[in-house]
Amino acid sequence: MNSTNFSTRICDCRAQLMQSALQFTRNNDDADDLVHDTLLKAIRYESKFEEDSNLKGWLFTIMKNTFINNYKSLGRRSVVFIRNIDPWLYPITESTSVNQGEAKMVSEDISKALENLQPAYAIPFVIYFQGYRYHEIAEQMNIPIGTHLSRYQMFFARTILQG
Repeated sequence: MNSTNFSTRICDCRAQLMQSALQFTRNNDDADDLVHDTLLKAIRYESKFEEDSNLKGWLFTIMKNTFINNYKSLGRRSVVFIRNIDPWLYPITESTSVNQGEAKMVSEDISKALENLQPAYAIPFVIYFQGYRYHEIAEQMNIPIGTHLSRYQMFFARTILQG
């Protein structure tokens, strides 16, 4: 069989291939692409076709295998895509909540410990952890910076809280 005769016979099967492709893909554009891929593969592998065999069956087998391979390839791509997404990048929805239980307990423990400190130690300690520097703390408490540092208020406050 010559190439022109083979191409003509293949094109005669195009309408039937399109019907089957629509059943596979359920989309006109995808079905058309599948038929084109099938016809290209048939032309490329014309030498593999045995002249006495069923041409339609051969074409449908090519189309079925092409569809399966494309489907598997699409599945692998989506799996790889999903695996590469960092779960921390997903937007947090309004339905999620943060468990404040442990943070609340720690905060309560710190507040109780600070109540046991003398104000001379507790006030500078709290102000320091609000982000102020030593010289700013000294200004707020109306004491010279040397007095504040020489009393070691931060050191004693930490020691008492740890103890």
